[in-house]
Amino acid sequence: MSDQGGVIGGLVARPFRNLAISIAFVLFVAACAIVAYMADGWSFGDALYMVTLTIFTVGYGEVRPIDSHYLHGVTMATMVFGCTGVIIVTGSLVQALTQSQLEQFFGKRVERDIDRLDGHTIICGFGRIGLMLAGELASVGETFVIAERDEARCQEARALGYLCRHADATDEDVLRMLHVERAKVLATVLPDDAANVFITLSARSLNPKLEIIARGERPTTERKLVQAGADRVVMPAHIGAERIAEMILYPRLVNFLRGEEPKGDGTDEGLAKLGLDLRVITAPPNLGARKATVGELERRSGGVLVVRIERADGAVIESPSSDEIIRTGDALAVVSKSGRSSLGSLAD
Repeated sequence: MSDQGGVIGGLVARPFRNLAISIAFVLFVAACAIVAYMADGWSFGDALYMVTLTIFTVGYGEVRPIDSHYLHGVTMATMVFGCTGVIIVTGSLVQALTQSQLEQFFGKRVERDIDRLDGHTIICGFGRIGLMLAGELASVGETFVIAERDEARCQEARALGYLCRHADATDEDVLRMLHVERAKVLATVLPDDAANVFITLSARSLNPKLEIIARGERPTTERKLVQAGADRVVMPAHIGAERIAEMILYPRLVNFLRGEEPKGDGTDEGLAKLGLDLRVITAPPNLGARKATVGELERRSGGVLVVRIERADGAVIESPSSDEIIRTGDALAVVSKSGRSSLGSLAD
């Protein structure tokens, strides 16, 4: 169903191309009909005149007698295909003229909506990640605008009700048009690392206080993005690999964190509002070697709460007591301050 929608949307999006194709079809039908009449001994002038009368259904009468099955077939085929082509040409012409007017109207409307933006989020790129990001922001009522250089993707964004400008975000003028100086966050999620670095540099120079979140594909790009001014760098491939590894190594804990095992409604949302994260962390080797307890770990961490332990042998301990010993290789479900992702510093 979505594929059909994409095909139809593509046809609607290219009215002038449709018009050119339909005109070419009518000319092709006319040329074939002229050749067919001339093959029966007609002159070029008579054949052209007859084809014109037939296609446009004028009805002045036959130039020469249509007195054979061959001529009957040629004339009927010319009527069917020629009239169909003329109808398509007419429809395409109306569509092209109408859409041109609509684009002018909605283009001005988009400009007005963009001019009103303040404290908004700018999304650079509307590919797979941009689409999901926009959906998440829209679901919570966040104000955002998209910059996408591919016209089809831009129209897809507009069809979903998103504010989108058909432009290349690597152009500083485009960022200015999106009022980057008034924006709160810029997320550049293009699949091209070089483009993301360039956008980050441009955005940082235009708004030093802007929070910039950048996508990176190669590990070596992360440092460049940070140097360019990105506050955070997200590497989808790296995150995906980590999640798959967690599912393989700690399936029960992953289920717990994803809500597939009971943990109370709204836990993640409530913790997030408090600036806390609920995540899976592997116990550092030093902790297991000296048989540190949960209580000792929590005291030394100054902000980590262990809520569940999964042993290497598969045993699970819910709400472990403070004297529970942590072993090497244990998977710990911990509540911690947002951004803390490792217990390595607690192992000393």
